[in-house]
Amino acid sequence: MILNRKILKFEIDLDFVLIAVTTSLKDYRICYLINKYLNFNFLKTSDLAIDINHSPESVYFSMYTYHWEASDTFFYFIANKGSDGYLVPEMRKTDYFFMIKNYIDDEDLEKLISGLNRIPEIVAAVKIDPKKIKSRENLLF
Repeated sequence: MILNRKILKFEIDLDFVLIAVTTSLKDYRICYLINKYLNFNFLKTSDLAIDINHSPESVYFSMYTYHWEASDTFFYFIANKGSDGYLVPEMRKTDYFFMIKNYIDDEDLEKLISGLNRIPEIVAAVKIDPKKIKSRENLLF
């Protein structure tokens, strides 16, 4: 007896750039410095609510947003540590994620990363490949 089996595969669309940021500062303080040094205008938005622990209660993560209208690029600054857990548990040493959706060219991205690393209060800002993160579904919103 031959069974016909179809295997359904789907690829999660990880169409964003991710920068891991390490700093001891609170979210509002580091966003203030990014705004000041890099001419951004991050504004506090509603916390990002994600169902992480397969429980009825969502976990909330502090989030700030900024939009470049010229290129329709969206920037998100999201805390890794939330109300009851980590957004990306395998990266516990990362304090925040700087996410860029839509388009940013390589030159602007390099300027952004080096600019972040020039802010004295930031220990490190490093580009991360979202495909290598186990809990990458948490970054889809």
